[in-house]
Amino acid sequence: MVSAIEVARVAARKALENTYEGVATVIEHKKVKDENTHITGYKDVIVLEGQPCKLSFSKLAAVSQSDSAASAPQTVKLFISPDIAIKPGSKITVTQNGVTTDYTYSGVPAVYATHQEIILDFFKEWI
Repeated sequence: MVSAIEVARVAARKALENTYEGVATVIEHKKVKDENTHITGYKDVIVLEGQPCKLSFSKLAAVSQSDSAASAPQTVKLFISPDIAIKPGSKITVTQNGVTTDYTYSGVPAVYATHQEIILDFFKEWI
């Protein structure tokens, strides 16, 4: 028999997932051995594609001025299914509201019964 708590969790997850406006593709930079040359090199491998998600944006502080330019720090948070695991250092490409941006995650995901939240940084290059 399914408990009332489990029914509520399923309903809450469905309601949250109905707010997802974006899709994510997760790419890992993996060592791959070429079958012909037997040389090992790095290759971008798509490990997850078309995963529904949602980005949330918030500012951490007011605009700060430096010698070169003004900057406005921003926090980007990814809401995505708790059933998937994204490895540290992966590239996460998110398309939401017609805008596609590459990110990488900068910390340990907060995983809940209904979703997980991952703080993202803009992707610069493979390390």
